[in-house]
Amino acid sequence: MAEVPHILLVDDDKSISEILTFNLENSGFEVDTAYSAEEALEKNFTDFQILLLDIMMGGMSGLKLAEKLRNENIHIPIIFLTARDTEDDMLTGFTAGADDYISKPFSVKEVIARIKAVLKRTAPFAEQMTGNRIELNQLIIDLKTKEVFIAGEVIAFTKTEFELLSLLAGNPGTLYSRERIIERLWKETPYITERTVDVHIARIRKKLKEYGDLITSRTGYGYQFNDTTP
Repeated sequence: MAEVPHILLVDDDKSISEILTFNLENSGFEVDTAYSAEEALEKNFTDFQILLLDIMMGGMSGLKLAEKLRNENIHIPIIFLTARDTEDDMLTGFTAGADDYISKPFSVKEVIARIKAVLKRTAPFAEQMTGNRIELNQLIIDLKTKEVFIAGEVIAFTKTEFELLSLLAGNPGTLYSRERIIERLWKETPYITERTVDVHIARIRKKLKEYGDLITSRTGYGYQFNDTTP
């Protein structure tokens, strides 16, 4: 029997939380709630498959909570719920480590569809790859444990960042257009723009430090990974 996805919903609006919890549980999910980021931090995040997180809350914001989780190498998928819906707001959310971003007001059906899309997209990515490790000098991409090492140091990547890096590094020399990357990683997620891909690539390059130059771009075409060490 398949495991029931366990969701942690963090929103300081109790009425929204109650409505979402009722509908999500009726759709087959298990839901825990927290009414602040501080309360959420008391939870064991390994108990959950996904985090629904309001951005604007009293006390610690959802953005700060997401950044804290990523800095602590906690890679639970995050979907932001927010009334802020400009492109810059969305990119700020993705930069903080979000896997998706839903603008208020939203329909419950949309939330459920987006949760299912993120769960599908962030399923064990190693199953789509051949072999368990990619090694280039002191850079190691472990497809089994979903970790990246540089000179023995673990480098924190979000699930989406790891999937994008694995896609490129697992197919060295293959040129991926932004459209093709979106199709692979965000197929069922609307409102993803080519700029979102560029933001993720920039973050990955920065985290790879001296190995960032392994990811190259061709203007008007896209990105590729070169399997020669710098």
